[in-house]
Amino acid sequence: MLESVEKVNDFVLTIFLGMKNEYLSSDTTCQADENEVIQQEWFKPEFLNDIKCSGLPNHKLTLKPGVAVMLLRNIYQTSSLYNGTRLIVNELGNNIIGATVVTGRNIGDKVYIPRMNLIPSDSELPFKFQRRQFPLTICFAMTINKSQGLSLSHVGFYLPKSVFTYGQLYVALSRVKSRSDLRILILNEDGNLKSLMHH
Repeated sequence: MLESVEKVNDFVLTIFLGMKNEYLSSDTTCQADENEVIQQEWFKPEFLNDIKCSGLPNHKLTLKPGVAVMLLRNIYQTSSLYNGTRLIVNELGNNIIGATVVTGRNIGDKVYIPRMNLIPSDSELPFKFQRRQFPLTICFAMTINKSQGLSLSHVGFYLPKSVFTYGQLYVALSRVKSRSDLRILILNEDGNLKSLMHH
């Protein structure tokens, strides 16, 4: 699912005019517990850079002015900047990103997002590491699970492979109030167009 979301987000990014900025994270292992013996040579920067976890920005974050992004961490909660807040990017600095809030109580606020030290909460990883990166991800597309609870005016449903369960399908299709606001793109096993549904 995350691969499909990235594919859609990367495609939409190419449509936007303007110069793109690429921000690379700095990834390091966290200090191990006293009882653990971790050989640092196992954890090369390239290995850590390749790690992708839900809720953690990628090693490489590519942005352009005008793109929609979502916060991946709670910051400045008094300004309603919390995990899931959507923003539109305005300024692309080296160490700070300027954006406008487009969801929540503070719609229209101009904010500045700094780089942060982020530790993934993914318990499947057998070690802890820290990624210093902007806590942002492009959000033109989202996973079915992330869409749960949202009411959207238009939904495009991209199915590069079969839906895992009917429950997931129901969640995705029930995001819109009208069938006329729904589009479904289905690919066959070869990755070619199988069906494009307009309701």
